[in-house]
Amino acid sequence: MSDPTLSRREFMKGCCATAALGAATPAMFYSGAAHAANNYDTIVHVFLRGGIDGLNLVVPINGEDRIHYETARPSLTIAATGAYGALPLTLAGNVASNFGLHPSATGLRDLWNDGRMAIVHGCGLQTTITRSHFDAQLYYDLGTPGQQGSGSGWLTRAWATQPNVSGLETMPALAVNSRQPVSLLGATQALSMSSPNDFALNAGPFQWRENRVHNGGAVTSVGVNSLLQRYLSGRAPVELDAMRGEASLRVIGQQPYTGTLPAGWPTSNFARQLWTVAQSIRFDLGLRYATVDLGGWDTHEGQGTAGEGYNYYQNKIAELSQALSAFYAELAGGGEASRVTVVVQSEFGRRIRQNASGGTDHGYGNPLLVLGGPVNGRRFYGTFAGLNPAILSPYFGDLPVTTDYRRVLSELLIRRMGNNRLGTVFPNYAGYAPLGIVQGADMTPQYGQTPVDAPQAANLPRHPQPVYGESLRAAPSASPPPASPAMGERGPVMRTVRSFNRRALDARLKLYRSLTRTGGV
Repeated sequence: MSDPTLSRREFMKGCCATAALGAATPAMFYSGAAHAANNYDTIVHVFLRGGIDGLNLVVPINGEDRIHYETARPSLTIAATGAYGALPLTLAGNVASNFGLHPSATGLRDLWNDGRMAIVHGCGLQTTITRSHFDAQLYYDLGTPGQQGSGSGWLTRAWATQPNVSGLETMPALAVNSRQPVSLLGATQALSMSSPNDFALNAGPFQWRENRVHNGGAVTSVGVNSLLQRYLSGRAPVELDAMRGEASLRVIGQQPYTGTLPAGWPTSNFARQLWTVAQSIRFDLGLRYATVDLGGWDTHEGQGTAGEGYNYYQNKIAELSQALSAFYAELAGGGEASRVTVVVQSEFGRRIRQNASGGTDHGYGNPLLVLGGPVNGRRFYGTFAGLNPAILSPYFGDLPVTTDYRRVLSELLIRRMGNNRLGTVFPNYAGYAPLGIVQGADMTPQYGQTPVDAPQAANLPRHPQPVYGESLRAAPSASPPPASPAMGERGPVMRTVRSFNRRALDARLKLYRSLTRTGGV
Protein backbone atom coordinates (compact mmCIF):
# COMPACT_ATOMS: atom_id res chain seq x y z
CA MET A 1 0.00 0.00 0.00
CA SER A 2 1.40 3.38 -0.97
CA ASP A 3 2.16 5.98 1.66
CA PRO A 4 -0.71 8.51 1.62
CA THR A 5 1.34 11.26 3.22
CA LEU A 6 3.03 14.02 1.28
CA SER A 7 6.33 15.61 2.06
CA ARG A 8 6.58 19.39 2.23
CA ARG A 9 8.46 19.42 -1.08
CA GLU A 10 5.86 17.21 -2.75
CA PHE A 11 3.11 19.44 -1.38
CA MET A 12 4.80 22.50 -2.89
CA LYS A 13 5.17 20.69 -6.21
CA GLY A 14 1.49 19.81 -6.16
CA CYS A 15 0.49 23.41 -5.43
CA CYS A 16 2.62 24.72 -8.29
CA ALA A 17 1.35 22.04 -10.66
CA THR A 18 -2.30 22.61 -9.77
CA ALA A 19 -2.00 26.34 -10.38
CA ALA A 20 -0.17 25.79 -13.67
CA LEU A 21 -2.65 23.23 -14.95
CA GLY A 22 -5.60 25.29 -13.83
CA ALA A 23 -4.34 28.08 -16.06
CA ALA A 24 -3.49 25.73 -18.94
CA THR A 25 -6.63 23.65 -19.24
CA PRO A 26 -8.64 25.96 -21.52
CA ALA A 27 -6.44 24.52 -24.28
CA MET A 28 -6.76 20.94 -23.01
CA PHE A 29 -9.50 18.39 -23.44
CA TYR A 30 -11.48 16.62 -20.73
CA SER A 31 -10.30 13.10 -21.32
CA GLY A 32 -12.24 9.86 -21.05
CA ALA A 33 -11.77 6.24 -21.96
CA ALA A 34 -10.38 5.33 -25.37
CA HIS A 35 -12.83 5.00 -28.26
CA ALA A 36 -13.50 1.37 -29.12
CA ALA A 37 -14.39 1.40 -32.81
CA ASN A 38 -12.51 2.95 -35.70
CA ASN A 39 -15.41 3.55 -38.06
CA TYR A 40 -15.83 7.32 -37.88
CA ASP A 41 -14.88 10.08 -40.33
CA THR A 42 -12.51 12.95 -39.64
CA ILE A 43 -12.50 16.44 -41.15
CA VAL A 44 -9.11 18.17 -41.22
CA HIS A 45 -9.41 21.94 -41.66
CA VAL A 46 -6.32 23.71 -42.99
CA PHE A 47 -6.44 27.50 -42.75
CA LEU A 48 -3.96 29.47 -44.89
CA ARG A 49 -3.77 32.65 -42.82
CA GLY A 50 -2.80 35.84 -44.55
CA GLY A 51 -4.85 35.52 -47.74
CA ILE A 52 -3.23 33.23 -50.32
CA ASP A 53 -2.97 34.48 -53.89
CA GLY A 54 -5.28 31.85 -55.32
CA LEU A 55 -4.94 33.21 -58.84
CA ASN A 56 -1.28 32.15 -58.88
CA LEU A 57 -2.14 28.79 -57.33
CA VAL A 58 -4.93 27.90 -59.77
CA VAL A 59 -3.74 29.68 -62.91
CA PRO A 60 -5.68 30.42 -66.12
CA ILE A 61 -3.50 29.00 -68.89
CA ASN A 62 -5.41 29.76 -72.08
CA GLY A 63 -8.33 31.63 -73.57
CA GLU A 64 -9.48 35.18 -72.95
CA ASP A 65 -8.83 34.93 -69.21
CA ARG A 66 -5.17 34.19 -69.91
CA ILE A 67 -4.85 37.45 -71.82
CA HIS A 68 -6.43 39.46 -69.00
CA TYR A 69 -4.27 37.61 -66.46
CA GLU A 70 -1.00 38.49 -68.24
CA THR A 71 -2.09 42.11 -68.64
CA ALA A 72 -2.90 42.49 -64.94
CA ARG A 73 0.29 40.79 -63.73
CA PRO A 74 3.18 41.65 -66.01
CA SER A 75 5.90 40.63 -63.51
CA LEU A 76 3.98 38.08 -61.46
CA THR A 77 2.69 35.94 -64.31
CA ILE A 78 3.06 32.16 -64.02
CA ALA A 79 4.04 30.93 -67.48
CA ALA A 80 1.52 28.79 -69.31
CA THR A 81 4.17 26.38 -70.58
CA GLY A 82 7.86 25.61 -70.20
CA ALA A 83 10.15 24.53 -67.38
CA TYR A 84 8.47 26.87 -64.91
CA GLY A 85 5.06 26.77 -66.49
CA ALA A 86 1.79 25.90 -64.81
CA LEU A 87 0.96 22.21 -64.36
CA PRO A 88 -2.08 21.55 -66.59
CA LEU A 89 -5.19 20.28 -64.83
CA THR A 90 -7.10 17.81 -66.96
CA LEU A 91 -10.54 16.59 -66.09
CA ALA A 92 -11.66 12.97 -65.89
CA GLY A 93 -10.97 11.24 -69.18
CA ASN A 94 -7.98 13.56 -69.79
CA VAL A 95 -10.25 16.34 -71.00
CA ALA A 96 -8.31 19.62 -71.01
CA SER A 97 -9.36 22.50 -68.79
CA ASN A 98 -8.37 26.14 -68.92
CA PHE A 99 -6.45 25.96 -65.65
CA GLY A 100 -3.19 24.73 -64.23
CA LEU A 101 -1.49 24.61 -60.85
CA HIS A 102 1.58 26.54 -59.79
CA PRO A 103 4.65 24.57 -60.95
CA SER A 104 5.72 23.98 -57.33
CA ALA A 105 2.45 22.19 -56.55
CA THR A 106 3.44 18.82 -58.01
CA GLY A 107 2.08 16.93 -55.00
CA LEU A 108 -1.33 18.58 -55.36
CA ARG A 109 -1.25 17.90 -59.12
CA ASP A 110 -0.69 14.20 -58.43
CA LEU A 111 -3.62 14.13 -56.00
CA TRP A 112 -5.74 15.81 -58.67
CA ASN A 113 -4.72 13.27 -61.31
CA ASP A 114 -5.55 10.43 -58.90
CA GLY A 115 -9.06 11.83 -58.46
CA ARG A 116 -8.43 12.65 -54.81
CA MET A 117 -8.63 16.47 -55.04
CA ALA A 118 -11.32 18.92 -56.15
CA ILE A 119 -11.24 22.70 -56.54
CA VAL A 120 -14.13 25.06 -55.79
CA HIS A 121 -13.88 28.29 -57.77
CA GLY A 122 -14.73 31.70 -56.32
CA CYS A 123 -15.30 30.50 -52.75
CA GLY A 124 -15.44 32.68 -49.66
CA LEU A 125 -17.60 35.03 -47.61
CA GLN A 126 -20.50 35.55 -49.98
CA THR A 127 -22.66 37.63 -47.63
CA THR A 128 -19.94 39.79 -46.09
CA ILE A 129 -17.24 41.88 -47.72
CA THR A 130 -14.12 42.87 -45.81
CA ARG A 131 -10.45 43.30 -46.59
CA SER A 132 -9.45 43.04 -42.94
CA HIS A 133 -7.47 39.93 -42.04
CA PHE A 134 -8.76 40.09 -38.48
CA ASP A 135 -12.44 40.44 -39.34
CA ALA A 136 -12.40 37.87 -42.14
CA GLN A 137 -10.54 35.24 -40.13
CA LEU A 138 -12.85 35.81 -37.17
CA TYR A 139 -15.92 35.38 -39.38
CA TYR A 140 -14.55 32.09 -40.69
CA ASP A 141 -13.48 30.78 -37.30
CA LEU A 142 -16.77 31.65 -35.64
CA GLY A 143 -18.82 30.50 -38.62
CA THR A 144 -20.88 33.70 -38.45
CA PRO A 145 -20.02 36.04 -41.36
CA GLY A 146 -20.78 39.62 -40.38
CA GLN A 147 -20.97 38.80 -36.65
CA GLN A 148 -18.22 38.69 -34.06
CA GLY A 149 -20.17 38.20 -30.84
CA SER A 150 -20.54 34.43 -30.85
CA GLY A 151 -19.34 32.60 -27.76
CA SER A 152 -18.25 29.51 -29.66
CA GLY A 153 -16.40 28.51 -32.82
CA TRP A 154 -17.92 26.57 -35.69
CA LEU A 155 -15.86 23.45 -34.94
CA THR A 156 -17.05 23.58 -31.34
CA ARG A 157 -20.67 23.64 -32.46
CA ALA A 158 -20.03 20.94 -35.06
CA TRP A 159 -18.81 18.58 -32.34
CA ALA A 160 -21.58 19.66 -29.91
CA THR A 161 -24.19 18.58 -32.49
CA GLN A 162 -22.35 15.50 -33.79
CA PRO A 163 -24.69 12.48 -33.79
CA ASN A 164 -23.79 8.86 -33.14
CA VAL A 165 -21.13 9.50 -30.51
CA SER A 166 -20.55 7.38 -27.44
CA GLY A 167 -19.44 10.10 -25.05
CA LEU A 168 -16.24 8.16 -24.43
CA GLU A 169 -14.20 9.77 -27.20
CA THR A 170 -10.78 10.58 -25.82
CA MET A 171 -9.85 13.32 -28.25
CA PRO A 172 -12.76 14.31 -30.52
CA ALA A 173 -11.27 17.68 -31.55
CA LEU A 174 -7.64 18.68 -31.99
CA ALA A 175 -5.83 21.88 -32.88
CA VAL A 176 -2.15 21.46 -33.67
CA ASN A 177 -1.35 24.95 -32.55
CA SER A 178 0.46 26.80 -29.78
CA ARG A 179 -2.88 28.17 -28.58
CA GLN A 180 -6.55 27.32 -28.87
CA PRO A 181 -7.92 28.70 -32.17
CA VAL A 182 -11.17 30.65 -32.29
CA SER A 183 -12.79 27.87 -34.33
CA LEU A 184 -12.66 25.78 -31.12
CA LEU A 185 -13.72 28.63 -28.83
CA GLY A 186 -15.88 27.29 -26.02
CA ALA A 187 -14.91 23.66 -26.54
CA THR A 188 -14.59 21.55 -23.42
CA GLN A 189 -13.30 18.42 -25.15
CA ALA A 190 -10.81 19.99 -27.56
CA LEU A 191 -7.08 19.68 -27.16
CA SER A 192 -4.57 22.22 -28.45
CA MET A 193 -0.90 21.32 -28.64
CA SER A 194 1.90 22.46 -30.88
CA SER A 195 3.67 19.09 -30.60
CA PRO A 196 3.01 15.94 -28.54
CA ASN A 197 6.70 15.80 -27.63
CA ASP A 198 6.45 19.25 -26.06
CA PHE A 199 3.10 18.58 -24.40
CA ALA A 200 4.29 18.59 -20.80
CA LEU A 201 4.06 20.59 -17.60
CA ASN A 202 7.07 22.87 -17.40
CA ALA A 203 6.30 24.54 -14.07
CA GLY A 204 8.79 24.84 -11.24
CA PRO A 205 12.48 23.88 -11.18
CA PHE A 206 13.70 21.51 -13.88
CA GLN A 207 14.42 18.68 -11.43
CA TRP A 208 10.74 18.71 -10.35
CA ARG A 209 9.32 17.90 -13.76
CA GLU A 210 10.07 14.18 -14.10
CA ASN A 211 10.82 11.37 -11.66
CA ARG A 212 14.47 11.05 -10.78
CA VAL A 213 15.57 7.42 -10.72
CA HIS A 214 18.65 6.00 -9.03
CA ASN A 215 20.91 3.68 -10.98
CA GLY A 216 19.42 0.79 -9.05
CA GLY A 217 15.91 1.66 -10.30
CA ALA A 218 14.58 3.29 -7.15
CA VAL A 219 12.74 6.63 -7.47
CA THR A 220 14.69 9.20 -5.50
CA SER A 221 12.53 12.23 -6.33
CA VAL A 222 8.90 12.28 -7.48
CA GLY A 223 8.27 14.52 -10.49
CA VAL A 224 5.31 16.79 -11.08
CA ASN A 225 3.60 14.61 -13.70
CA SER A 226 3.71 11.51 -11.45
CA LEU A 227 2.56 13.47 -8.41
CA LEU A 228 -0.51 15.13 -9.86
CA GLN A 229 -2.89 12.20 -9.96
CA ARG A 230 -2.01 11.35 -6.34
CA TYR A 231 -2.34 14.93 -5.17
CA LEU A 232 -5.56 16.01 -6.89
CA SER A 233 -8.54 14.61 -5.02
CA GLY A 234 -10.58 17.68 -4.04
CA ARG A 235 -13.60 19.28 -5.71
CA ALA A 236 -12.44 22.88 -5.77
CA PRO A 237 -12.62 24.45 -9.25
CA VAL A 238 -8.85 24.80 -9.52
CA GLU A 239 -8.42 21.13 -8.62
CA LEU A 240 -11.10 20.02 -11.08
CA ASP A 241 -9.40 21.97 -13.86
CA ALA A 242 -6.05 20.56 -12.84
CA MET A 243 -7.41 17.01 -12.83
CA ARG A 244 -8.66 17.48 -16.38
CA GLY A 245 -5.31 18.86 -17.41
CA GLU A 246 -3.51 15.99 -15.74
CA ALA A 247 -5.73 13.54 -17.62
CA SER A 248 -4.78 15.24 -20.88
CA LEU A 249 -1.09 14.96 -20.08
CA ARG A 250 -1.50 11.32 -19.09
CA VAL A 251 -3.44 10.26 -22.20
CA ILE A 252 -1.04 11.98 -24.59
CA GLY A 253 1.87 10.47 -22.68
CA GLN A 254 0.36 7.00 -23.12
CA GLN A 255 0.20 7.27 -26.93
CA PRO A 256 3.18 6.19 -29.04
CA TYR A 257 3.63 9.62 -30.64
CA THR A 258 6.96 10.12 -32.33
CA GLY A 259 8.63 13.25 -33.61
CA THR A 260 10.51 11.27 -36.25
CA LEU A 261 8.93 11.93 -39.63
CA PRO A 262 8.33 8.97 -41.95
CA ALA A 263 10.78 8.45 -44.79
CA GLY A 264 10.20 10.81 -47.69
CA TRP A 265 8.29 13.41 -45.68
CA PRO A 266 9.20 17.10 -45.96
CA THR A 267 10.72 18.58 -42.82
CA SER A 268 8.72 21.82 -42.56
CA ASN A 269 6.83 22.69 -39.38
CA PHE A 270 3.57 22.40 -41.31
CA ALA A 271 4.48 18.83 -42.28
CA ARG A 272 5.23 18.02 -38.63
CA GLN A 273 1.83 19.39 -37.63
CA LEU A 274 0.11 17.16 -40.17
CA TRP A 275 2.17 14.21 -38.93
CA THR A 276 0.71 14.85 -35.46
CA VAL A 277 -2.79 14.80 -36.97
CA ALA A 278 -2.06 11.60 -38.89
CA GLN A 279 -0.83 9.86 -35.73
CA SER A 280 -3.85 11.08 -33.75
CA ILE A 281 -6.17 9.61 -36.38
CA ARG A 282 -4.27 6.33 -36.34
CA PHE A 283 -4.29 6.01 -32.54
CA ASP A 284 -8.07 5.69 -32.63
CA LEU A 285 -8.82 8.38 -30.05
CA GLY A 286 -12.19 9.29 -31.54
CA LEU A 287 -10.83 12.27 -33.49
CA ARG A 288 -13.61 13.87 -35.56
CA TYR A 289 -12.33 17.40 -36.20
CA ALA A 290 -8.76 18.65 -36.53
CA THR A 291 -7.47 22.08 -37.50
CA VAL A 292 -4.03 23.26 -38.59
CA ASP A 293 -2.81 26.72 -39.63
CA LEU A 294 -0.23 27.65 -42.25
CA GLY A 295 0.51 31.38 -42.20
CA GLY A 296 2.70 33.68 -44.26
CA TRP A 297 0.43 34.38 -47.25
CA ASP A 298 0.16 38.17 -46.94
CA THR A 299 2.34 38.88 -49.98
CA HIS A 300 2.08 42.65 -50.44
CA GLU A 301 5.62 42.90 -51.77
CA GLY A 302 8.29 40.68 -53.31
CA GLN A 303 5.77 37.89 -53.90
CA GLY A 304 7.65 36.30 -56.77
CA THR A 305 6.39 33.83 -59.33
CA ALA A 306 8.28 30.67 -60.27
CA GLY A 307 11.83 30.11 -61.39
CA GLU A 308 15.40 29.63 -60.29
CA GLY A 309 16.76 31.05 -57.05
CA TYR A 310 14.94 32.15 -53.94
CA ASN A 311 11.27 32.81 -54.54
CA TYR A 312 9.00 33.39 -51.55
CA TYR A 313 5.63 32.44 -53.02
CA GLN A 314 7.09 29.49 -54.88
CA ASN A 315 8.55 28.12 -51.63
CA LYS A 316 5.26 28.57 -49.75
CA ILE A 317 3.36 26.66 -52.42
CA ALA A 318 5.95 23.88 -52.29
CA GLU A 319 5.63 23.71 -48.50
CA LEU A 320 1.83 23.41 -48.73
CA SER A 321 1.84 20.91 -51.59
CA GLN A 322 4.54 18.60 -50.27
CA ALA A 323 3.06 18.33 -46.77
CA LEU A 324 -0.51 17.67 -47.96
CA SER A 325 0.72 15.07 -50.44
CA ALA A 326 2.75 13.28 -47.76
CA PHE A 327 -0.18 13.42 -45.34
CA TYR A 328 -2.56 11.79 -47.80
CA ALA A 329 -0.02 9.14 -48.84
CA GLU A 330 0.57 8.25 -45.17
CA LEU A 331 -3.14 7.80 -44.50
CA ALA A 332 -3.65 5.88 -47.72
CA GLY A 333 -0.84 3.51 -46.77
CA GLY A 334 -2.38 2.92 -43.35
CA GLY A 335 -5.93 2.45 -44.62
CA GLU A 336 -7.34 5.63 -43.04
CA ALA A 337 -7.62 7.83 -46.16
CA SER A 338 -11.12 6.62 -47.03
CA ARG A 339 -12.54 8.31 -43.92
CA VAL A 340 -10.51 11.54 -43.89
CA THR A 341 -11.46 14.72 -45.76
CA VAL A 342 -9.16 17.76 -45.86
CA VAL A 343 -10.46 21.24 -46.68
CA VAL A 344 -7.96 24.02 -47.45
CA GLN A 345 -9.10 27.65 -47.41
CA SER A 346 -7.90 31.20 -46.76
CA GLU A 347 -9.70 34.31 -45.51
CA PHE A 348 -9.76 35.95 -48.96
CA GLY A 349 -7.88 36.07 -52.23
CA ARG A 350 -5.67 38.83 -53.64
CA ARG A 351 -6.35 41.65 -56.08
CA ILE A 352 -6.12 40.61 -59.70
CA ARG A 353 -3.78 43.46 -60.57
CA GLN A 354 -0.34 43.37 -59.02
CA ASN A 355 0.78 46.40 -57.02
CA ALA A 356 3.84 48.61 -57.44
CA SER A 357 5.83 46.62 -54.87
CA GLY A 358 5.88 43.38 -56.79
CA GLY A 359 3.07 41.90 -54.72
CA THR A 360 -0.69 41.67 -54.48
CA ASP A 361 -3.13 43.37 -52.13
CA HIS A 362 -6.21 42.05 -50.35
CA GLY A 363 -8.97 40.81 -52.63
CA TYR A 364 -12.13 38.76 -52.37
CA GLY A 365 -12.92 35.43 -54.12
CA ASN A 366 -10.49 32.51 -53.95
CA PRO A 367 -10.25 28.82 -54.80
CA LEU A 368 -10.93 26.31 -52.03
CA LEU A 369 -9.35 22.84 -52.11
CA VAL A 370 -10.97 19.62 -50.90
CA LEU A 371 -8.88 16.44 -50.88
CA GLY A 372 -9.09 12.95 -49.45
CA GLY A 373 -10.42 9.48 -50.06
CA PRO A 374 -14.14 10.40 -50.13
CA VAL A 375 -13.66 13.27 -52.64
CA ASN A 376 -15.20 13.22 -56.10
CA GLY A 377 -12.02 14.66 -57.49
CA ARG A 378 -10.46 15.80 -60.73
CA ARG A 379 -13.33 18.25 -61.09
CA PHE A 380 -13.98 21.96 -60.65
CA TYR A 381 -17.00 23.10 -58.67
CA GLY A 382 -18.63 26.47 -58.36
CA THR A 383 -18.36 29.24 -60.94
CA PHE A 384 -15.31 31.11 -62.20
CA ALA A 385 -16.62 34.55 -63.17
CA GLY A 386 -13.68 35.29 -65.47
CA LEU A 387 -11.12 38.09 -65.51
CA ASN A 388 -12.71 40.47 -68.01
CA PRO A 389 -12.48 43.96 -66.42
CA ALA A 390 -16.04 44.69 -67.52
CA ILE A 391 -17.29 41.70 -65.55
CA LEU A 392 -15.18 42.55 -62.51
CA SER A 393 -16.04 46.27 -62.45
CA PRO A 394 -19.03 45.89 -60.07
CA TYR A 395 -16.71 44.06 -57.68
CA PHE A 396 -14.05 46.80 -57.61
CA GLY A 397 -11.82 44.70 -59.85
CA ASP A 398 -11.87 41.69 -57.52
CA LEU A 399 -12.70 38.14 -58.39
CA PRO A 400 -16.20 37.75 -56.90
CA VAL A 401 -17.34 35.07 -54.48
CA THR A 402 -19.78 32.85 -56.31
CA THR A 403 -19.93 30.00 -53.74
CA ASP A 404 -20.48 30.53 -50.03
CA TYR A 405 -17.79 28.62 -48.15
CA ARG A 406 -20.46 27.38 -45.73
CA ARG A 407 -22.06 25.47 -48.58
CA VAL A 408 -18.89 23.40 -48.95
CA LEU A 409 -18.44 22.79 -45.21
CA SER A 410 -22.13 21.95 -44.86
CA GLU A 411 -21.77 19.24 -47.48
CA LEU A 412 -18.86 17.75 -45.57
CA LEU A 413 -20.87 17.86 -42.33
CA ILE A 414 -23.92 16.20 -43.88
CA ARG A 415 -22.38 13.67 -46.26
CA ARG A 416 -19.29 12.68 -44.26
CA MET A 417 -20.18 13.39 -40.62
CA GLY A 418 -23.93 12.70 -40.73
CA ASN A 419 -24.51 16.09 -39.07
CA ASN A 420 -27.39 18.11 -40.51
CA ARG A 421 -27.68 20.68 -37.68
CA LEU A 422 -26.65 23.51 -39.98
CA GLY A 423 -28.72 26.11 -38.14
CA THR A 424 -26.56 25.62 -35.07
CA VAL A 425 -23.17 25.16 -36.73
CA PHE A 426 -23.71 28.10 -39.12
CA PRO A 427 -26.33 30.46 -37.67
CA ASN A 428 -28.29 32.54 -40.21
CA TYR A 429 -27.22 30.27 -43.08
CA ALA A 430 -29.98 28.62 -45.11
CA GLY A 431 -30.68 27.38 -48.59
CA TYR A 432 -28.01 24.67 -48.59
CA ALA A 433 -27.72 22.44 -51.66
CA PRO A 434 -24.92 19.91 -52.19
CA LEU A 435 -22.38 20.51 -54.93
CA GLY A 436 -21.42 16.83 -55.06
CA ILE A 437 -17.84 17.33 -53.92
CA VAL A 438 -17.74 14.32 -51.58
CA GLN A 439 -19.42 10.95 -51.43
CA GLY A 440 -22.10 10.21 -48.88
CA ALA A 441 -25.81 10.29 -48.18
CA ASP A 442 -27.78 13.52 -48.20
CA MET A 443 -29.96 14.62 -45.31
CA THR A 444 -32.56 17.35 -44.92
CA PRO A 445 -30.81 20.28 -43.21
CA GLN A 446 -32.11 21.48 -39.86
CA TYR A 447 -32.04 25.24 -39.51
CA GLY A 448 -32.40 27.25 -36.32
CA GLN A 449 -31.96 24.29 -33.99
CA THR A 450 -29.72 24.88 -30.98
CA PRO A 451 -28.79 22.02 -28.64
CA VAL A 452 -28.94 22.48 -24.89
CA ASP A 453 -25.16 22.34 -24.45
CA ALA A 454 -24.31 24.82 -27.19
CA PRO A 455 -24.25 28.63 -26.85
CA GLN A 456 -27.22 30.55 -28.18
CA ALA A 457 -25.26 31.71 -31.20
CA ALA A 458 -28.28 31.58 -33.51
CA ASN A 459 -29.97 34.40 -31.59
CA LEU A 460 -27.10 36.90 -31.80
CA PRO A 461 -27.79 40.21 -33.56
CA ARG A 462 -26.46 40.54 -37.07
CA HIS A 463 -24.22 43.41 -38.17
CA PRO A 464 -23.52 42.62 -41.82
CA GLN A 465 -20.94 44.46 -43.86
CA PRO A 466 -22.22 46.71 -46.68
CA VAL A 467 -22.79 44.95 -49.98
CA TYR A 468 -21.55 46.08 -53.37
CA GLY A 469 -23.63 48.96 -54.74
CA GLU A 470 -25.46 49.61 -51.50
CA SER A 471 -24.26 53.20 -51.34
CA LEU A 472 -26.03 53.93 -54.66
CA ARG A 473 -29.43 52.79 -53.47
CA ALA A 474 -32.10 55.26 -52.43
CA ALA A 475 -32.43 55.59 -48.68
CA PRO A 476 -35.73 54.14 -47.35
CA SER A 477 -38.20 56.69 -46.06
CA ALA A 478 -38.16 57.03 -42.30
CA SER A 479 -41.25 55.94 -40.38
CA PRO A 480 -42.96 58.79 -38.48
CA PRO A 481 -42.49 58.68 -34.72
CA PRO A 482 -45.47 57.52 -32.66
CA ALA A 483 -47.86 60.31 -31.80
CA SER A 484 -47.63 61.76 -28.30
CA PRO A 485 -50.77 62.14 -26.16
CA ALA A 486 -52.48 65.50 -26.54
CA MET A 487 -52.12 68.10 -23.79
CA GLY A 488 -54.03 66.92 -20.75
CA GLU A 489 -54.67 63.46 -22.22
CA ARG A 490 -53.75 60.58 -19.95
CA GLY A 491 -51.82 57.89 -21.70
CA PRO A 492 -51.36 54.47 -20.02
CA VAL A 493 -48.01 55.45 -18.50
CA MET A 494 -49.26 58.80 -17.19
CA ARG A 495 -52.35 57.16 -15.66
CA THR A 496 -50.14 54.61 -13.89
CA VAL A 497 -47.79 57.31 -12.53
CA ARG A 498 -50.61 59.49 -11.27
CA SER A 499 -52.38 56.54 -9.66
CA PHE A 500 -49.16 55.52 -7.92
CA ASN A 501 -48.55 59.09 -6.62
CA ARG A 502 -52.11 59.32 -5.28
CA ARG A 503 -51.81 56.01 -3.40
CA ALA A 504 -48.44 57.05 -1.92
CA LEU A 505 -49.87 60.36 -0.71
CA ASP A 506 -52.89 58.67 0.89
CA ALA A 507 -50.58 56.24 2.72
CA ARG A 508 -48.42 59.07 4.12
CA LEU A 509 -51.48 61.02 5.32
CA LYS A 510 -52.88 57.93 7.02
CA LEU A 511 -49.56 57.28 8.80
CA TYR A 512 -49.33 60.93 9.95
CA ARG A 513 -52.84 60.89 11.42
CA SER A 514 -52.12 57.64 13.27
CA LEU A 515 -48.93 59.01 14.79
CA THR A 516 -50.69 62.24 15.80
CA ARG A 517 -53.36 60.35 17.71
CA THR A 518 -50.81 58.22 19.59
CA GLY A 519 -48.42 61.08 20.32
CA GLY A 520 -45.73 59.77 18.07
CA VAL A 521 -45.07 63.25 16.64
